[in-house]
Amino acid sequence: MKFTKMHGIGNDYVYVNCFKEKVENPVQVAKFVSDRHTGIGGDGLILIKPSDKADFEMDMYNADGSRGTMCGNGIRCVAKYVYDYGLTDKTQISVDTASGIKYLDLTLKDNKVALVKVNMGTPEILAAKVPIISDKEKVINEPIMIAGQEYKITAISMGNPHAVVYMEDIDNLEIDKVGPKFEMNDIFPDRVNTEFVKIIDEDNIAMRVWERGSGETLACGTGACAVAVASAINGYTKDTVEVKLLGGNLLIEWDRANNLVYKSGPATVVFDGEIEI
Repeated sequence: MKFTKMHGIGNDYVYVNCFKEKVENPVQVAKFVSDRHTGIGGDGLILIKPSDKADFEMDMYNADGSRGTMCGNGIRCVAKYVYDYGLTDKTQISVDTASGIKYLDLTLKDNKVALVKVNMGTPEILAAKVPIISDKEKVINEPIMIAGQEYKITAISMGNPHAVVYMEDIDNLEIDKVGPKFEMNDIFPDRVNTEFVKIIDEDNIAMRVWERGSGETLACGTGACAVAVASAINGYTKDTVEVKLLGGNLLIEWDRANNLVYKSGPATVVFDGEIEI
């Protein structure tokens, strides 16, 4: 199987061009290729497929083989791949995902994609649609008990569920201990991605993320979008913020009037290869 290793500010996946390759068992393949010791290494597997609804389809799997619905960093890499590898010559494309069709604008440098702006769609804050089990219609800065400790969270879906937690110190957070307690808690019927956030000022925020099925990653695009919306709703920031992640920065714009979120950031090819599956 031929593949390309790519990352969006450190959120790395193994990409397969399914216009040419056929992946018979993506669940097992995702587990195998994601292993950083015995496989290629990555946060998961992303298959680039033909689509009868959009220009392309993105079919993603987390490192544990579970199906992903949307990945903001991953979809930027899909955009770079399809242009740089000659699958399209358009600089505005559509990509079908498990959370709907996304629209992307590609910025070129030396005839390669250098920056991708993604229309990430509409944030969902109704608790039942995130989903999160709560007696509140919306979970905004609400106290919730996780493993015997109280946290205040804001729950938002960006096509996948997010719990946003504000903290003064995220650098010393033992995320490998607390992250799974959020992910697997019964109040999240589909599990959850958890963002631990520090407000820097009204224009800048920092975050670490525990992604369901993958653990801590260097970046999460949908998570950055959820954090930006949550921070604006809570009155901590403006509607446009720079989100600082372990792997780099993303610019997130919440068009409040139309309730759409836009994310801009880079995408990088690491290497091409071939592996026996």
